[in-house]
Amino acid sequence: MSPSQPPPEAVSRPGIASWITAAGLAGAAEPDLLSGFCERLVKIGFPLLQGSVIIDTLHPLYEGRVFRWRPDTEEPVTIAEYGRTGGDGIEEAAWRRSPFFHLYTSGETLLHHRIAPGKKADYPIIDELAQEGCTDYVAMIHRFGVEGVIGEMDCVYSSWTSDKPGGFSDDQAAELKRLVAHLVLALRSASLSRIADTLAQTYLGRETGRRVLAGTIVRGVAEKMRSVIWFSDLRDFTRTADTALPEEIIPFLNDYAEVTIDCVHEAGGEVLKLMGDGVLAIFNADDTGEACRAALQAEKALRERTAVLNGERSAENHAVTNPYVALHAGEVFYGNIGSRERLDFTVVGPAVNETSRILALCSSLKTDVLISPAFAAAASEADSASFVSIGRYELRGVEEIQELFTVHESARSTHS
Repeated sequence: MSPSQPPPEAVSRPGIASWITAAGLAGAAEPDLLSGFCERLVKIGFPLLQGSVIIDTLHPLYEGRVFRWRPDTEEPVTIAEYGRTGGDGIEEAAWRRSPFFHLYTSGETLLHHRIAPGKKADYPIIDELAQEGCTDYVAMIHRFGVEGVIGEMDCVYSSWTSDKPGGFSDDQAAELKRLVAHLVLALRSASLSRIADTLAQTYLGRETGRRVLAGTIVRGVAEKMRSVIWFSDLRDFTRTADTALPEEIIPFLNDYAEVTIDCVHEAGGEVLKLMGDGVLAIFNADDTGEACRAALQAEKALRERTAVLNGERSAENHAVTNPYVALHAGEVFYGNIGSRERLDFTVVGPAVNETSRILALCSSLKTDVLISPAFAAAASEADSASFVSIGRYELRGVEEIQELFTVHESARSTHS
């Protein structure tokens, strides 16, 4: 028996409510909650063909998610994300013609529409369901209280469709509304967990976000480890920012940050911080040489993708640039640093400071990538064979003069 299939003792109205409560407390995901709920409704005699739930979320790429249950399909539960509905676009027009928009703006909580074949309905979705042979449609909205609203997540919409003669009775529609309230509470709990994970990864980084949500939040708690450190920024950013229109700065930063972060992540690195045009990241591996290779792969990919990006931006008469990258290897402290009320989960230590100092030399040395002697020593023989010394230099705040390296242009294609 799958987790969503009801045991015999759960097939009752009180049993459904109890199951939802238990599943919500156990951390069941939205698809499992919806499928388990719908299967139990069918077991107690609800003439249910399909059920859908819509809930907004907090996500940088989409506004919310739709979960649809229909047991006669290959995937009983499907998930779709939807974009923002502001403006005069197609999505906005469809939203305004939906039963949910009526419920949201009218203050009503339930719409029960018996579908009559051949009769034009008030909502396009009803006409579509009539063509599919459906007989009844129930739409609901369960609103959150003011203190329960997060961003635009202020309610949960749901719809329930039947294809049986007569559809849902009035009593069944009322009972469905009461039971769906239990489902909404569990869905809200699951969505909040997903939002926390999304926001932690988006604003802190994948591994850092995971650590914070796992409870590593005590100030001063830090792990000492050996890492490859990546520091990058953009050539001539200050001049570009001074000469560009204000509304062009954010798109400019976003374009170059996106290619940088994608390259770091795809090579297995962890982006820890964005500082204006700068990116701080680390690469960890059991073998530091492997971490060095991953960083070199990311740097090579960044050059290639930046060239493509610059071509696209130039074609649209937008400002272009290239990244500077500094690579170093050393011990860092990875953890919580800050005040009692404002913490940052990041890496600190002399090695981090040294990487920043190395990056600052890229402009004066007219090279896009600088490699520290510690990184060069940790890299494999095959990788370090492509390094070219560009001399010994003094780093601000560092006692020892450092021999710095770059990657020979002819060798960049070998780091793959």
